[in-house]
Amino acid sequence: MSGFKEPGFADRQKAAEQARQNILEKFRSQPGPDDPAVKRRQAEREALAAERAKAKLARDAAKAEQKLREEELAAAAAAQLAREREEEAAREVALEAERKAARDARYAARKKKKK
Repeated sequence: MSGFKEPGFADRQKAAEQARQNILEKFRSQPGPDDPAVKRRQAEREALAAERAKAKLARDAAKAEQKLREEELAAAAAAQLAREREEEAAREVALEAERKAARDARYAARKKKKK
């Protein structure tokens, strides 16, 4: 068996030229912008982009609707809480009035007893 032969300058130069030719051939073999296959792929890409845009609009609309529903629920909860606080305050006022009436009645009874 023979050993590894170090490529010389000419061999490296020839390999580089071959690589450039391969790249050039690959570029030349690609279809141009007026090729029907290229136009078809471009149309498909545009259709997909339009579908994505439509889906994004639908998602944004759904998010806005959800946010609106959440805000309505929050407003309803705040109104309910305000009503409950108002009712509690009214009950407290009524309870305080009852306590005062009972206290006044006890006071009047004591006064009547002393006479």
